[in-house]
Amino acid sequence: MNVTLVLVAVLTLLAGIGVFLVACQMMSSNLESISSKRLKHLFKKAGSSSSSSSWGQRWLGVGIGTVGTAAIQSSGAVTVMVIGFVNVGIMSLAQAATVIYGANIGTTVTAQLVALGMFGTSSISTTLIFAAFAGIGAFMMLFTKDDHRKQIGGILTGFGLLFVGLSMMSSAMNDFAALDSVKVFLASISNPLLLVLVGAVLTAIIQSSSVMTSIAITMVVTGLVSLDQGIYLTMGSNIGSCVVAILAGMTSGTNAKRTALIHLLFNTMGVVIFLLIALVLWMVTGGAASFGSLFEQFFPNAPQLQLAMFHTVFNVCTMLIAMPLTDGLVKLVCNVIKSDEIASTDKSNEPHLYFLDEQMLRTPVVAVRQLKAEVENMAKLAMSNFHLSIHVVTTLDYTDIEHFRQTEKELNFLNRELVRYAVTLSGRSLNEFDHQYLASTIRSVSDLERIGDYAENIIEYADSLKAQDARFSEYALNEIRQLDELIESLFKEIMQAYHKLDLAALGRANQIEDEVDRLTQEMETNHIQRLSLDICLPQVGTEYISLAQNAERVADHLINVGKTIRELV
Repeated sequence: MNVTLVLVAVLTLLAGIGVFLVACQMMSSNLESISSKRLKHLFKKAGSSSSSSSWGQRWLGVGIGTVGTAAIQSSGAVTVMVIGFVNVGIMSLAQAATVIYGANIGTTVTAQLVALGMFGTSSISTTLIFAAFAGIGAFMMLFTKDDHRKQIGGILTGFGLLFVGLSMMSSAMNDFAALDSVKVFLASISNPLLLVLVGAVLTAIIQSSSVMTSIAITMVVTGLVSLDQGIYLTMGSNIGSCVVAILAGMTSGTNAKRTALIHLLFNTMGVVIFLLIALVLWMVTGGAASFGSLFEQFFPNAPQLQLAMFHTVFNVCTMLIAMPLTDGLVKLVCNVIKSDEIASTDKSNEPHLYFLDEQMLRTPVVAVRQLKAEVENMAKLAMSNFHLSIHVVTTLDYTDIEHFRQTEKELNFLNRELVRYAVTLSGRSLNEFDHQYLASTIRSVSDLERIGDYAENIIEYADSLKAQDARFSEYALNEIRQLDELIESLFKEIMQAYHKLDLAALGRANQIEDEVDRLTQEMETNHIQRLSLDICLPQVGTEYISLAQNAERVADHLINVGKTIRELV
């Protein structure tokens, strides 16, 4: 054996794998950024339809998984994203399962691209033509200042590098194929179970089923392994691809672990079913027929296409088999991984994020959408405490005071965590719109936390009234209720403006805020008149005027939140 040739082949293979992985990452991040709005809309549908178990919603989940994975060229990122959605409770296990089915189909796009790139003559192949896109993309990234064009350049560069890496891997496989000892060794590995195991282990190490499938394709094309061997290696890669999801699930909640197990069971089930079909086929034909011989007939003289098409057929058929079994699969994982009711209860009472977890950072554009949902939820919590403080100060009813304190604790937690999350996200690859939104989010979160502080102040005014055994007059109570209703109207318009980037709603909110200013001034004037007429008690005067001023500042902070959309529209 020529040791130098083997060393060169191994180093070339490692270099090819490295270039291929970098290309996949470059394509994924830039595709993710350039399709961010569509991707956010796509997974918004997945989350909003998670309560339904109808066939229509299941097919929607498959479609979302397929399109999402094809769009960002990473089934691992989509699966981890789904685990994050399940972990924070905005996607059911059944819906998550269908998205995972689709992600497995979407990941076959890479294999089809690789197969396409291996056609042509030895002098000018499609690999060489596609590899040239790396240069075109690099020039675009170097000479343009427009972010959108830079992202397109990044996609083209990643696409070209994909085939540069493929070319290097093919070169390494050709070197190996020239060594009879290597060919004899690989030919001796004919046991399907062993080949599946090898494919699974290598994929788990590389953490990319796309790379493993591409290696298998180059091995088949160069004659290093047979088509059947390549098929079993590819089947094993489907099991190995679950490692990323399992690692993500291990650090998350019970339902996240269940989602990771669904992914593993789904992929393993497909491999077992196809192994059984292969066994039956071998027994019926006396070893004359196999998956390899069938796909050779369907796609003659194109070994790269034969393996790529098997990969697609395998995942589509597995999805069709699993679809009617989804409910049973969900029940099985729930029985295997029992829920910890005590831990679940404790967590629900502790401050926590509702729509985000750390795993979602792997898909920044979707994390930005979920961050927006967290900000909107924080706004609702802040306003619920404001309304509750108004109720307490006008009725001196402290029944829900513990709920108030728990919400205030949650607002302080969200203030810290959402700012930290936004800062972390700002360091990721995002488009200009998302970066601007993250900058505005930090200000908005601070405004919302201040609303909670003003609600605390109003509770203190209630404490003072209670200590003095005093109450506001009926005239004062009517004004406070009117102010409360006006601020609630303002809040609704601000949320409409913030959620939909609706400038018309912001305009209406500004008009309402003017009414709040007018009313709070009237409240102070009217209160002084009532004091002179002995309608109101002097000892409640400070609390009443302070309450009006605090409520007016709540309106100001709401307007500040609304103003952030001007930078985004």
